[in-house]
Amino acid sequence: MSAAPKAVVLLSGGLDSATVLAIARDAGYQCHALSVAYGQRHIAELKAAERVAARLGAVGHTHIEVNLDAIGGSALTDRRIAVPEAPSSGIPVTYVPARNTLFLSLALGQAEVVGARDLFIGVNAVDYSGYPDCRPEFIAAFETLANVATKAGVEGARFRIHTPLIAWHKAEIIRRGAALGVDFAETVSCYQADQDGRACGKCDSCRIRADGFSAAGLADPTRYR
Repeated sequence: MSAAPKAVVLLSGGLDSATVLAIARDAGYQCHALSVAYGQRHIAELKAAERVAARLGAVGHTHIEVNLDAIGGSALTDRRIAVPEAPSSGIPVTYVPARNTLFLSLALGQAEVVGARDLFIGVNAVDYSGYPDCRPEFIAAFETLANVATKAGVEGARFRIHTPLIAWHKAEIIRRGAALGVDFAETVSCYQADQDGRACGKCDSCRIRADGFSAAGLADPTRYR
């Protein structure tokens, strides 16, 4: 294990990030999971991240707190903005300004410290809500930044940002995660889950998740309130 390459895996506690952790582990990486409390509506997903990291054998699990709720501008960080329960066009109000930019920056910092050169993030540009920081263009731009903005990069290291799910439909993600031993009952995807992690069944994330299990032909283990 000591000879295995190290990776930092962003782990929200949701379905996608759990699958990404399983993929990175299956590829032979020593996985350092990183979860961020960013002022989101609930911490149920962070509790889920703890369960997922333990089950999937992360060698470490770091929690970082930042207060994006101090900035607001999103239904996920500002309780005055309602989480939409009907499909909408354009970029929805659940978009959190600069979230993935911040998350990858934190993961990059941890990668430098632990000696990892590989970062994994579960962004998806197919079955997603239209977020601009889930697109390949954003990932490519950040990878370029990572290699000019770090001591390791300047000294010749090459950082790589892995997005194994970026072109997969949700059903494909679910099938792959299930094959790698992900227990999706332990994950929380709902934008407005209650303190016990039970989903609303109405928000965009819940709809995409439910449709994914249906398309995958697998029973949906989500607990609904």
